[in-house]
Amino acid sequence: MEITAGPVDTAMFTRAMGIVMTNCGTGEYTVNGFPVVRVLDADRQPLDIAVGNGSMPVSAPDSYDAPPEPVTLRPGDQVTARVLWRNEVTSSTEAAVNGKYLEIAPAEGEPAQVVEPDGGVDLGTTGRLAVNAWAVR
Repeated sequence: MEITAGPVDTAMFTRAMGIVMTNCGTGEYTVNGFPVVRVLDADRQPLDIAVGNGSMPVSAPDSYDAPPEPVTLRPGDQVTARVLWRNEVTSSTEAAVNGKYLEIAPAEGEPAQVVEPDGGVDLGTTGRLAVNAWAVR
C-alpha cells in the first residue's frame, strides 16, 4: 500500500486535505473503516490531540460522511479519505499546536506511513482533527 496526501484546501479557518491509498501489491486488499491518523511534530513525535471519525469534531457533516463500507482494491486501485482540521485559536493562554507530519495507517494494527502536508497541520488551540472513511470517490 502507498498512502499519499493531496493539497491542503483552506477556507475560513477550516483545512481539508485528501489522502489517497493505492494498492501497489499483486493481490487484492480489502479496507473497511477509517484511516488511523496521528499528528506528528517536526521531530516526528506524536502530538496530544483528539482525532474523530467523521467530520463532526471539526465541521458540519457533508457528503464525505458516508458510513464505512468494505472496498476491495485490486492491484492499482485507489480509495480516498479526507482529513479536516481548524486553525482556530480559542484560548489566549494556550499555545497553538502545529504539526509537521501525519502518520496514516489504512486501519488499526496496519503499518503506518508518514506524509508531509503542504504547510503542515496548523490546529490552533482546538486540538481536534477529523477523518472520513475510506471510499471510492
